[in-house]
Amino acid sequence: MGKYRSRLQIIADMLSVAGKGAKKTHIMYQANLSYKLLSRYLTEVMKAGLVSFKGEDCYGLTNKGQEFLDRFGEYSKRCKRLEEHLNDVNNEMMVLKRMISSDSNSRYDKNELESCMR
Repeated sequence: MGKYRSRLQIIADMLSVAGKGAKKTHIMYQANLSYKLLSRYLTEVMKAGLVSFKGEDCYGLTNKGQEFLDRFGEYSKRCKRLEEHLNDVNNEMMVLKRMISSDSNSRYDKNELESCMR
């Protein structure tokens, strides 16, 4: 089963599609949303001034919407780096726990410890 998207990720997905100029159905399919969710989020991003109606059933990104996308991109990169760092810390914790578990007199092979740290 896949990972659920956050509200911010859904909005960023919508804005990415709208950035090229898109109809409602195009945003719905490209952002992978149901019609009900699309309607709810589209109302929200329009009220926030992130998307505007350009006519002929076409929605487009505003300057504020582009700023949101840019900032979201930076936020996503920082979250990814933080997650990688947290994984490294958790791996180190597992190595330490393995060193004190089971037989306290047993010696750990250097290769085994290094493989846990990766």
